[in-house]
Amino acid sequence: QVQLVESGGGLVQAGDSLRLSCAASGRTSSPYSMGWFRQAPGKEREFVAAISWISGNTYYADSVKDRFTIRRDNDKNTLFLQMNSLKPEDTAVYYCATTISGARITTLNMYENWGQGTQVTVSS
Repeated sequence: QVQLVESGGGLVQAGDSLRLSCAASGRTSSPYSMGWFRQAPGKEREFVAAISWISGNTYYADSVKDRFTIRRDNDKNTLFLQMNSLKPEDTAVYYCATTISGARITTLNMYENWGQGTQVTVSS
């Protein structure tokens, strides 16, 4: 089991930047892919970005491409999400998650472990 703790959320204005972090602990010796998802009020949880443990490839939702960057520090077992040019529609609770899969990692139900989430609010 991998435990995940997100941090870095907050209230910002449109156009600002935030960097989210996700610290992993527990059974981190096994390889796993990691991803970020988000859930806005009244909406389903959706994919944001992911990084594969097999290829190191990164994947992004179209809505965040060219604005968000996912990065992983394997030495520190930490996942980051750099969010630039934030928009009000980015407002959501952001969750990090892990999966032993190296494929289909843009799919929510591939993930086994989830953090508690961190709130990001972007005002217009």
